[in-house]
Amino acid sequence: MAEEAPLLNDEADHPHDVMWEKDGRRVVAMDSARYVDSRNRDCDVVVPSSYLGVLPARLMAPHRPRAVIGHDGCIGKDGAGIAGLWYLEAIGIPAAAADGMTAELGNGIDLYETGIISRVNILAERAGVAEGMTVAEAAEVLITNDPGDVSAGTKIRRESMATSDTGREIIVTDSIVFALPEDTNNVLVTAGHTGRSGAKFLLEVSPHGFICSDGGMSKNKAGIAGLETTEEYGLAGACCDAWSAPVGDAFKAYLEGTISACNQPARDRGVEIGMSVKDAAFALLQE
Repeated sequence: MAEEAPLLNDEADHPHDVMWEKDGRRVVAMDSARYVDSRNRDCDVVVPSSYLGVLPARLMAPHRPRAVIGHDGCIGKDGAGIAGLWYLEAIGIPAAAADGMTAELGNGIDLYETGIISRVNILAERAGVAEGMTVAEAAEVLITNDPGDVSAGTKIRRESMATSDTGREIIVTDSIVFALPEDTNNVLVTAGHTGRSGAKFLLEVSPHGFICSDGGMSKNKAGIAGLETTEEYGLAGACCDAWSAPVGDAFKAYLEGTISACNQPARDRGVEIGMSVKDAAFALLQE
């Protein structure tokens, strides 16, 4: 196996197109992640029109740009076109990817001018980037806003989506381990699996109702085994189909997910297999 790659050695000609500049900060478009270099360190939001996989992320990471917006490569098999989002998140760099059908691969200016954001990592999300933004809008957000703590560690997302007349809330957060003591009164929409260990945490919290992921069901339907355990204790719960919303992302589960399984206490409140997670959460909100 070759140990040298000549095209990685020559840094003399890296075309950069500065799309925006103010107070020492820039948005720089380029046709390849290979063109990110030491000039982009700390202050630049780079917009390279490479797919945002792990390999391009590795090429950019040593140069530590302020943030990255790449191309999602139409996602592709195993999500390879966006796998670099989480590589960059892990090393503290906000990143987003644009929908492959809105921007050309290998054309940084086109990515900047016509791209629409399809995916974000949590650091870009905390800075204010959202799916559906134009790349130009997202770049301005990333130039302007601070993503907060970018060190390795848990970044907790939690939001109240609705409140009943009696004060119960639908709380969306990515894991049951992020629950608070007051959630015993609430319906929790989380995105961890509903297996044996998940049931243990659910029993500790004892929410008014819960929806977790089915983890793809898994061997012996272990991903939903906790439904039976929680039913024994009278907890009403259901599972989100992991093929309808990604495991670990409770917000997508709430907005896009469908119910794949539920226990009897949940059925007694009107939850049914095939209904949306959002509708099921409102059903569980009942007294």
